[in-house]
Amino acid sequence: MAKKSPLQRSKKLLEDEGFVVAIVERWNPWAKVRQDLFGIIDLLGVKKGITLGVQVTTLSHKQGHIDKMEAHTNLKQLLQAGWEVKLHSWRELKDGWQVDIKEF
Repeated sequence: MAKKSPLQRSKKLLEDEGFVVAIVERWNPWAKVRQDLFGIIDLLGVKKGITLGVQVTTLSHKQGHIDKMEAHTNLKQLLQAGWEVKLHSWRELKDGWQVDIKEF
């Protein structure tokens, strides 16, 4: 069985918490880059009263993603609109996977 990507792990985690989840990161074949929703969101989750945007990475890239998100003008607007925004940083341990969650 193939390993799940960090994105798939976060999607399952949110679904287990009762969210309806969509992958909103897209591959742009013309520019040959991945493009995040609003420049900072990989997953969009919704459940009663909550709209949640999640950026997903590995633990080794956590700080770079924090810097990118905090510098992006859309983060402030999403928070002002009432969204929750989080960063999921994954790492593999001997006995499984662990996620570090940063809330903005």
